[in-house]
Amino acid sequence: MMRRRTTLLTGCTALALTLGATACGGGPVTAGGGDKALGGQTVTVAGVWSGTEQKNFQKVLDAFSEKTGAKTQFVSTGDNVSTVVGSKIEGGNAPDVVMVPQVGVLKQFAQKGWLKPLSTKAQQAVAANYAPVWKDYGSVDGTLYGLYFKAAHKSTVWYSPDALTQAGVKPPKTYDEMLKAGHTVSDSGLAAFSVAGQDGWPLTDWFENIYLSQAGPEKYDALAAHKLKWTDPSVVDALTTLGKLFKDKELIAGGQKGALNTDFPGSVEKVFGPKPEAGMVYEGDFVAGVAKDQFGKKIGEDANFFPFPAVGAGKAPVVSGGDAAAVLKDGKNQKAAQALLEYLATPEAAAVWAEAGGFLSPNEKLDLASYGDAVTRATAKSLVQAGDSVRFDMSDQAPAAFGGTKGAGEWKLLQDFLRDPSDAKGTAAKLEAAAVKAYQG
Repeated sequence: MMRRRTTLLTGCTALALTLGATACGGGPVTAGGGDKALGGQTVTVAGVWSGTEQKNFQKVLDAFSEKTGAKTQFVSTGDNVSTVVGSKIEGGNAPDVVMVPQVGVLKQFAQKGWLKPLSTKAQQAVAANYAPVWKDYGSVDGTLYGLYFKAAHKSTVWYSPDALTQAGVKPPKTYDEMLKAGHTVSDSGLAAFSVAGQDGWPLTDWFENIYLSQAGPEKYDALAAHKLKWTDPSVVDALTTLGKLFKDKELIAGGQKGALNTDFPGSVEKVFGPKPEAGMVYEGDFVAGVAKDQFGKKIGEDANFFPFPAVGAGKAPVVSGGDAAAVLKDGKNQKAAQALLEYLATPEAAAVWAEAGGFLSPNEKLDLASYGDAVTRATAKSLVQAGDSVRFDMSDQAPAAFGGTKGAGEWKLLQDFLRDPSDAKGTAAKLEAAAVKAYQG
């Protein structure tokens, strides 16, 4: 495992500006305003991470402890962050910091009065180190509560280089070229795509990429806020585009039935596992981690990606997701909590996890050399260069009842659409009815 960088010029300069350090080449830079200034304090951090992700985030927390003297304790919440954090607050045992995985949940926490605004130092760091869009997604009613530390790039199509080479096709530049290439791959003996239809969320990601490219960012923003109805013709058009893929049995491994019985890890296995069934799988940059850790693939050689291609006359989409650090009002260590967020806003903190792997940062000041391989550097570069054209995962912006619940709302309705994609207009009407109910609730 590579040691974390502490001498990168960009990281050191930004850190000095953010945390008030007096030198970059001398003694250790300290979060919180002085060497070991937070000794004796403990910062409790709650988040969804477990396994490898938790271990890698702990390295970041350990680096913070090394600088400040503060101890840290991470509490894994599982997927239901809202319920776990709410119960801890009610029980008088609130964590100091929570890593919030959805824009909608951050808004919910702020509206309940659970959050403290970011400190002036952290706000300055966000302004200096991030594209404005990340400040927007971390803000509720104009107040900045969330600092986006870890991001996902959800506009990547992963493929087996061997499969595309054997079919004689190159990574496509447009959506139509992608489907054409898919048919060529299918003719060579493999299905084109492995689709994770058993999990509803990958289907929402398919829709979001198509919609952002085809309808444009303004309508995307309006639909995400439900200021545009799901019955709008732009939604029907995007569903129609998606339906062309769903109904083509040559393009999907196992056809529609096979897709509906394939979860996300299974979809990656069908491309990169010991018995490949497809040449490509669409999902975020985290596909690389599964291909590498579970199936031993060398990223860049055995597994690679191309950007989700532009649909029609639109631009290539960049859809993201991420985890925002926020300080809870009821936490017992406010000073240490704010110091942690000030540290997380620096490129130095991002470099710790970047070098460990399985991580992307929206921090523009992080040196891309911090990432351990060329493919991850390419995905990170694509994310940060997209700047304000990045759009956050639409379903993550919606109330959980619509955009984040198994067997309900958008997840279920897109699974139904995968099963029978013949009626895009009818599916749009059902989506609107579900959205109205969830947003009113």
